[in-house]
Amino acid sequence: MSDHSSNVQPNLDTFRSEGDLNLSPQRRAWADEHIGASARELLEADAEYFLHQSLSTPCLNVLRRVEGAWIEDVEGRRYLDFHGNCLHQVGFANPKVIAAIKQQLDELAFCPRRYTCESAVKLAAKLTGLAPGNLNRVSFTTSGTTAIGMALKYARVATGRFKFVSLWDSFHGASLDAISIGGEAAFRQGIGPLLPGCEHVPPPEPMRCPFRCGKTCNLTCADYLEYVLEKEGDVAAVVAETVRNTPFIPPPDYWKRVRAACDKHGTLLILDEIPIGLGRSGKFFAFENYDIVPDMVVLGKGLGGGILPLAALIARDSLDVAGHMALGHYTHEKNPVTCAAGLAALEFILEENLPERARLLGLHALEKMRELATRHPLIADVRGLGLLLGMELARTAPDGSRQPAIAETERVMYESLKRGLNFKVTMGNVLTLTPALTITQEELDLALQILDEVIGLVEMEK
Repeated sequence: MSDHSSNVQPNLDTFRSEGDLNLSPQRRAWADEHIGASARELLEADAEYFLHQSLSTPCLNVLRRVEGAWIEDVEGRRYLDFHGNCLHQVGFANPKVIAAIKQQLDELAFCPRRYTCESAVKLAAKLTGLAPGNLNRVSFTTSGTTAIGMALKYARVATGRFKFVSLWDSFHGASLDAISIGGEAAFRQGIGPLLPGCEHVPPPEPMRCPFRCGKTCNLTCADYLEYVLEKEGDVAAVVAETVRNTPFIPPPDYWKRVRAACDKHGTLLILDEIPIGLGRSGKFFAFENYDIVPDMVVLGKGLGGGILPLAALIARDSLDVAGHMALGHYTHEKNPVTCAAGLAALEFILEENLPERARLLGLHALEKMRELATRHPLIADVRGLGLLLGMELARTAPDGSRQPAIAETERVMYESLKRGLNFKVTMGNVLTLTPALTITQEELDLALQILDEVIGLVEMEK
């Protein structure tokens, strides 16, 4: 669901990633005011020992505790965490997950290659039982990136083709094969040559559409994707996030059109739900919102209960075609402890009906965000699906066009941190809000109240 109340004109030269904010004057000013001696010492040690890279260094702060929807720094300040690396679907430090990990450590701590264990088999059975259609085969890894890599290899073996089509601005992980199909410039530039045979097409984002479809997507992007499949003639798979984590919400018929195009041209459909699966969209699998079934889907991040690294590739029966090959058996594929964490997380999601809870709380949040947009000219767009929410900020230029409010967005982020709200900024001017699915309505309202106050403050400064 999305409100495109203002058609923001993209200015790609002004877009900055969250990593570019790490060395900004506002960042330094915030740190001078909020980072004490104990935290500063650890931050300096972190900067000394770890390899540096954009998006993660220098670190923002030092944490000592996480629980539910909250994080707490070493100086005792608590923040509602609407970032969480999208892995806290069941909340941070979920007691059920912790208990399962402790019990499994006492029973069986590791399972080497050529062996299996009960928790791995149970987790596989639970996931395939939840998956619709004939998504009946799984492979576990320790990261979504490696699960994506497995999906690419299975697609090549199954089709005998090597080409992939994916979407610009997408993210599927940071390994060389994943950035080759990914569409984020921050990960692709200066690191080539990339994997051959990777083509990209525009995503269904009407506010930045090269086909100029206006405020509402007219599916020209889906038509163009089919055009590429027809012209190439030998594409192994379309690889895409069901919903971009920014978020941008594809229109209802987009995936039906893509699914039909893939079927027509003998191309597999691989959907990446690493950050948005497990109920965040209001359905267990985000693709269930679009009434289609992919050939493969990848889950990750929260699958380990927000504690342990775990991801899963779930595939159709017909793709079990590599029994004669070694595509990569990862050391911890059937780790009993990570699988026990995953099983406990799934059971909690089902017992608490977190997908439905996310759907209802998401509708509540969207209603409040739309009301904020009527009072704050800085808010150009609000959108969301379940508890995957976005608020885009833009300012009016002298020529009357709406331009991404880059500086204002950074100001909103740090003023929100001062008031106890943590979130991610994407594309330089989008507040991406992904709270724990266990968040209470009161906590959700508190976060939106903080944004209301902070955006009003920033608007008054201009």
